[in-house]
Amino acid sequence: MTADPVAVPRQRGARDPHPRSAVDLELVVPAFNEASRLPATLAELTAFLAGRPWRSRVVVVDNGSTDGTATAVAGYPDVVVIGCARPGKGAAVRRGLESSTSRFAGFVDADLSTPIRTLTWAVAELEAGAAAAIASRHAPGARLVHPQPLGRRVGGAVFRAMARRLVPEVHDTQCGFKLFERAAVQRALARCRVDGFAFDVELLRQIRLAGGRIAELPVDWADDQRSSFRPLHDGPAAFADLLRLYRAEAR
Repeated sequence: MTADPVAVPRQRGARDPHPRSAVDLELVVPAFNEASRLPATLAELTAFLAGRPWRSRVVVVDNGSTDGTATAVAGYPDVVVIGCARPGKGAAVRRGLESSTSRFAGFVDADLSTPIRTLTWAVAELEAGAAAAIASRHAPGARLVHPQPLGRRVGGAVFRAMARRLVPEVHDTQCGFKLFERAAVQRALARCRVDGFAFDVELLRQIRLAGGRIAELPVDWADDQRSSFRPLHDGPAAFADLLRLYRAEAR
């Protein structure tokens, strides 16, 4: 793996004063108050990537944390941390992907609920011509090792039904493991407007509208009860974002 010096935070749209050098693959980890989970996650990520044939980098995007998240990255020389002043997971992922110069760029959740070995399969799909390779908890062949609580499962089912109208061929838009051909995802990001939890839906929709192939990878997935998603707080906002996308489509 290769890494560059830590970059300073910047506002969206500004030029990065420390652009990262090009590598084969760059993985973004959006992080808001993840100081307790990041060390184990980064240890697993860097160990896996060290054994792969790709030149790679992990980029932690600190999304306004107050718990020392950036400090938790300090012991990993193969990891870069950058800042994102705009709130929301979508904003943090966008910050990391827009500033990438790698061949392939993607993101994984800080809890690593999706097995990191899925990355090998995802890279193979991109090398075969896919624009996006995404993990799925609901595609045929997927398995829920530790399911979510009932309330989240019900809300998720309704969300998936609504999202399927926007991205028809995708069973699961929200799994936190996605890898992209970098030029394709950056073109799609230029047309995206949502930064909340429906960010993934709009991003995949824009890739599909541009003619990009989306490869969905069924995985063994384990729920982490420490998820940053708060159903009562974030659920209504996610559905509101979906309705915004419906209105935009109607126009």
